[in-house]
Amino acid sequence: MFLRDCLSGCLLVLGSFLPALSSAQDYFPERGRWEEKAPEDLRVNAARLQEAIYLAIREESTANPNLKIAHYLSGFGREPFGYPIGPMKSRGAAAGLIIYKGYLIGSWGEPHRVDLTFSVAKSFLSTVVGLAVDEGLIASETDLVHPYMAPIIPYDPDLAHRDKAAHLNEEDVIDLFDSPHNRKITWEHLLRQTSDWEGTLWGKPDWADRPQGPSETWRSRQRNEPGTVYAYNDTRVNVLALATMNLWRKPLPVVLKERVMDKIGASPTWRWTGYENSFVLIDGQIMQFVSGGSHWGGGMMINAYDLARFGYLTLRKGRWKGEQLISSEWITKSRKPGPAQDNYGFMNYFLNTGKRELPAAPESAFFHLGAGTNMVYVDEEHDLVIVSRWIKNASKAELVSLVLESLPD
Repeated sequence: MFLRDCLSGCLLVLGSFLPALSSAQDYFPERGRWEEKAPEDLRVNAARLQEAIYLAIREESTANPNLKIAHYLSGFGREPFGYPIGPMKSRGAAAGLIIYKGYLIGSWGEPHRVDLTFSVAKSFLSTVVGLAVDEGLIASETDLVHPYMAPIIPYDPDLAHRDKAAHLNEEDVIDLFDSPHNRKITWEHLLRQTSDWEGTLWGKPDWADRPQGPSETWRSRQRNEPGTVYAYNDTRVNVLALATMNLWRKPLPVVLKERVMDKIGASPTWRWTGYENSFVLIDGQIMQFVSGGSHWGGGMMINAYDLARFGYLTLRKGRWKGEQLISSEWITKSRKPGPAQDNYGFMNYFLNTGKRELPAAPESAFFHLGAGTNMVYVDEEHDLVIVSRWIKNASKAELVSLVLESLPD
């Protein structure tokens, strides 16, 4: 009996260490270096993998590489108030990386080139929200946002030269949640893009982003109850970014750099930018809000290697070299669909629900997605990360399919 109990206890103790032992065996790239392996060394079909790479190059986006021109030629440029207010830069050619079992087995284009990544920036935004939850700055993502909000003071260098009497009826602060509707919004509503937040931020009204239906209804339509209707809207994403910065009391790129990017060995070349008019004062310091995308310019400028590191971090459930940078609970929540949109988790975790988006991929796969198309595909079942930049959106499923076909059974 004693021996059996001892053996049982030893097995329980050993079992408690198995996850740690398993994660310790995962390869993590050093800063400035990602170990390459020949596909054959990992029993990957090199010819089929090369087909995938040829496809990614061949199916490069046909949009103008000058992203300012591309913006005005797209539907975004024809929206009300659709003009850019943040920096943009011309993009490079199609580029990407394929990471299998942690090792680099394929690349194309110029993966070191720093380009805009559009709405993939939303996944970085939801990460700093998750870090705020992990830190206890937010007790729960299901909490209402308005009780967390201090007055937001916009920075206006021309304020001292204004006619004060002419601005008596203007507010000196930004209150993002002052309406009865907005006071019902939770952090989760904003993360899932189901808030239907109403208002204008940085000169961009919520109704002017991807307006639907007759123009005479854009401003007067009935508001949806928060949490009930999904609508992809960058003004509301910007609300989340500003509310989160107000909570951290420091610029979000600083939070991301210190808590995530430096620890995963990211390069010094990424930049997360805001708008020309998006400066606020917090604790006497001038800080720039940063956008969760590049709909109106700004957003995340980053290379493919740094995107791969971030994707690999999410593949490893927020763990890097034995340190839990983002709680695994947050990653799990980020991958869970909401009731209003079954293929969307926390921004910008797109889910492969019903295998509708990527038929060849497992349903458990997810991808950080932005215009361009920029995609960071994450597949836990196959221990796989694919970064694909500037591929036609309709071709991303075939790219994933070819890569998966190259992997061993």
